[in-house]
Amino acid sequence: MAVTPKDITTILSQVSYPNQKENIVQMDMVQEIRIAGNRISFTLVFQRDNDPHMQTIGQACGEAIEKELGEGYEIKITPKAMHRMETPTLPGVKNILAISSGKGGVGKSTVASNLAVALAKAGKSVGLIDADIFGPSIPKMFGCEDARPVARLVDKRELIVPVEKYGVKLLSIGFFVNKDEATVWRGPMASNALKQLIKEGDWGALDYLLIDLPPGTSDIHLSLVQTVAVTGAVIVTTPQDVALADVIKGVKMFTSKSIDVPVVGLVENMAWFTPEELPENKYYIFGKDGGKNIASELKIPFLGEIPIVQGIREGGDKGEPIAHNDGSPTSEAFQSVASKLIHQVELRNKFRPETTKVKTERK
Repeated sequence: MAVTPKDITTILSQVSYPNQKENIVQMDMVQEIRIAGNRISFTLVFQRDNDPHMQTIGQACGEAIEKELGEGYEIKITPKAMHRMETPTLPGVKNILAISSGKGGVGKSTVASNLAVALAKAGKSVGLIDADIFGPSIPKMFGCEDARPVARLVDKRELIVPVEKYGVKLLSIGFFVNKDEATVWRGPMASNALKQLIKEGDWGALDYLLIDLPPGTSDIHLSLVQTVAVTGAVIVTTPQDVALADVIKGVKMFTSKSIDVPVVGLVENMAWFTPEELPENKYYIFGKDGGKNIASELKIPFLGEIPIVQGIREGGDKGEPIAHNDGSPTSEAFQSVASKLIHQVELRNKFRPETTKVKTERK
């Protein structure tokens, strides 16, 4: 049976720090667990460099793992002092989710907006960053194009206060530029704008921070994973073959060895067309089950299907995401996707170690 990070934390919960009631896992001393074949590595975090128990606790950890798993494992333990550990960029945010698509035109921002609202309706605290720097659409979809966020002083830092609507905290480059003018920026400028929205937003405590990325793969995607530790990615696609071909590229980008962000689910948007006057009819104008099949092929969770209905378009145009309306079949579809996403994120956090930021290599 394969060993999981959860197994390691269970074993190490038997190890105590001298004269403390809590074990080393409860004290959050065990971090960055990695398992590759028969190699097990993790970091032990101490309050200071010269902790007198550093060696004995490391030895106790190794002995506990060997006792439970046998001697067929290579164990690497890295001790670190707490003041040398990297401070989390957003310490109050539990989960950061990248909402991505292989190509444009699949309704990624529509899904991101409604998914954020559905998560909020499920009782979660939610933030949404519009990282589509060159085509920001979140202000329009939430009906707050004229909003101009203000700054406030938090712990001697000037932070941007997100706009709040439908239970979701929002920041977008669209709040800071003229909506009728094109944003003509080079890659580094766009990347810096994204970093500012993330690092200088007054996000506070959130269960989920969704980041609506531009379509494809670009500097923005790399800047994101270098700025924050992304919990997982959600891929949005339509059922047609042209869109599905790009799904593979997007999944491989996130799960590549250099980035290593798990894909926690795929959403099939525009799954079928249903006329409002014939609500029982389904017309599969882009093909049927394409998203479900590619998710199965790539072995990633399938979160659900969202139909094409007039109400979704009208809600986006009016700034009232359809997920906010109780009772409609489409709202229920987004609630179902949100529920499955919550479950997949819980599984990801239970069985996989925390994602770390991608390190910038300098040659």
